[in-house]
This record gives sequence, C-alpha cells and structure tokens, in this order.
Amino acid sequence: MLLLQQLVNSVMLGSVYVTVAVAFTLTIGILNFLNFTIPTLFMLAGMIGWALAERGLPFGLSGPLPWPLALLVAVAVAILASLVVERFTFRYLKARYGDATEHAIPLVSSLGFLLIIENLVRIAYGTDSQRFPGPEANLTVEIGGLFVRLPQIVSLVAVLAIVAALSLLLKRSRIGRGLRAIAENPDAATILGVDVNRIVPVVFVLTGLLCGLAGVLFAINYGEVSPAMGDDVGTKAIAGMVVGGLGSIWGAVAGGLIVGLTETMTINYFGADTVQVAVWGLLLLVLFVRPQGLFGHNAIGKGKL
Repeated sequence: MLLLQQLVNSVMLGSVYVTVAVAFTLTIGILNFLNFTIPTLFMLAGMIGWALAERGLPFGLSGPLPWPLALLVAVAVAILASLVVERFTFRYLKARYGDATEHAIPLVSSLGFLLIIENLVRIAYGTDSQRFPGPEANLTVEIGGLFVRLPQIVSLVAVLAIVAALSLLLKRSRIGRGLRAIAENPDAATILGVDVNRIVPVVFVLTGLLCGLAGVLFAINYGEVSPAMGDDVGTKAIAGMVVGGLGSIWGAVAGGLIVGLTETMTINYFGADTVQVAVWGLLLLVLFVRPQGLFGHNAIGKGKL
C-alpha cells in the first residue's frame, strides 16, 4: 500500500513538471530556442496569486482578493509577461538582426528577463517562502486506502485536458498548421502566406497560460510559494522534456511523469539529498541510450509536434 501511495504522489508531482515541460516543448519545438523565462512565469503566477490573495491590489487599490479571483489574475499576468518576452526576445530582435531563431540572441535575452523578473519579485516581496491562503477545508480524500488531495486530482485532469486540447489545436486547426509550418521552415512558411508576426505570439500565449496554470495549481496543492519556486521545477521540467523527447508534446507528458516518479521514489528510498543525482543520472542514461529521448525525433524542426 505504501508503494501505491508513493506512485500516486509521483503522478501528482509529475503533473506540475508535465505542464512546464510542455511549455518548454512548444518554444523549442516551434521556435527552436530554449525559453529561460518559463520557470520565471511559473514563479510569477504563484507569487502574484499569493500577493493578491494576501494583500490585494498594489497601492492600496483593494483589500485581499478571494483566492480564486487572485489566481485568475495571476494567470493573466503570466500571459501578459510572456507576450512582453515575445515582443523583445523574438519579434524586435528578429526584425533588427534577421532570423534570430538561428542565433543565441533570444536565449540570452530570455535569460535576462528571467533574472530581471525574479529579482523584481524578490525586491517587492522578499526572499522568504510564503504560505498561500487557499481553501481552508480538508480536501484530502481516501480512495481504496490511498490518500489524495482533491486539488491534485483536479490539477492532473486539467493538465491532461489541456495537453489533449493543445495536441488537437496543433493538428486540426488553421493556427496549428501555421505553427507546424513555422516549426518546419519559417522562411518557407512566410512564402506560403503564414503571418509569422501574428502566429508566433500564440506560442507565447500558450506558454504563459501553461506556466500560469502550473504556478497557481502548485500554490493550491502545496500551499507555499517563493521567488525561488521556479528554479527546481524548471530544471526538472527540462529533464522531463529531454527524457520524453525534444519536440514531442506527449513525450513531455511522459517525461514529466517519469521525473516525478524518479524524484518521489528516490526520496522514499534514499533521501532528498540524492534526488538531483537520480534525476540527472536518468537524463544522462537516456541520452546515452536514445539521444532523441523516449518519444522524440532525430531532428528538431522536422516532423515535430
């Protein structure tokens, strides 16, 4: 029974990594660069949700907001922040320096945004962990002797529903076809009439939405937020993305769950100090055996998503 409980815990933890790993997959799969602001958007949503629920709007414009409303606003802030990143890391630099997707400029500039946003949050709210004022009722239920929190179940269902909807969007919709065309060849997509400047922001909207949802769900499930909360989740999500396969959305789902399972079982049997060794050891093992990941393709940009 203890093992089954640990498996349940692994799935619930893995659902957080899945959401962030899918966000990484979108930018590296379509735009071919690693967006370092993704962990920061995750953290920003959690911290803004806490600040609004605990203190209210800035400058004394309101008292503390109900936590569901605070979290909705937090997700919207994450999306807006993601669009700001798109405007300056991709569109502006591409217009000024040519096809920036072939250079390290977007990667380095996104790293700059990561540091700026994270330090602004530290200045505004301090560096300490904060307790999120979420639902006060005991939301833990027992199912067949296994204990599961209702928000975690909702989170897992929501994550799978979002990933399924995203997969359908990419395969069946006009926007999805445009995104896949950009992923294959941006120049050819432009020649064929795809408006890159209108389609690319969709990637960043989806990225902000995924990170925002992951951040607020983490706040509800674990009841704690901090300016550093994105660091560990971001690295684990990258590991999950690589293990599952670069450019594969469902590979990111599998990779995130595998990393969650690895982390939970390692803590259970060997202690928390060995988690990083286990996760990154697994990553290296997968790369040695199957460099493209479990469900990935041989070439990023070809046959992706």
